[in-house]
Parts: sequence; C-alpha cells; structure tokens
Amino acid sequence: MIAVQVKAELDQLGSAAVAPGLTALAIDLAQTVDATTDAPSSKAVVARELSAVMTKLRGLSSTSGKGGALDEITRRREARLKQQAQRAADGG
Repeated sequence: MIAVQVKAELDQLGSAAVAPGLTALAIDLAQTVDATTDAPSSKAVVARELSAVMTKLRGLSSTSGKGGALDEITRRREARLKQQAQRAADGG
C-alpha cells in the first residue's frame, strides 16, 4: 500500500531520470515499511528514512514548482549544445 503510493509519486516526479539510486532506495524503503508488521519502532525508523529520501527527491524534481535540479541540468545541457552548434557553424 505505501509502496504503490510512493511509486506513483516517483513516476510523477520523474525522479528515476535524475536520481536513479535514490529512487530505487525510496522504493525499497517503501516496500520495507509495507512488510514490517510486528515491529512498530522499526517501522517508524524506516518511515523516517523514507520521508527523508522522498524530501530529497522532491527537491530534485522539476515538478516541485521551484524548477528543480533537473531543470538546471537541462538548461546547462541546452546551453552547451548551443555553444557546440555555434562553434561547428563557425568552422571551428
């Protein structure tokens, strides 16, 4: 149940393209939360870690409304490609 919701949010954030490792960690933590039934304190620890990872992923996401890290990476890449195209057009 938690894992399904986390996966849906990660898909919406597009986090796998920006931080595949953190995305995989979030999914694993969510699955661990779902699987932990007999140890409430362990579940709470895992849930806190999941929350921290999700906060990082939301910050990296371009859908956060703030223009996340992915937007910045995309802008830099576009500028670099534009410079390369300009140099090629100038013959050098």
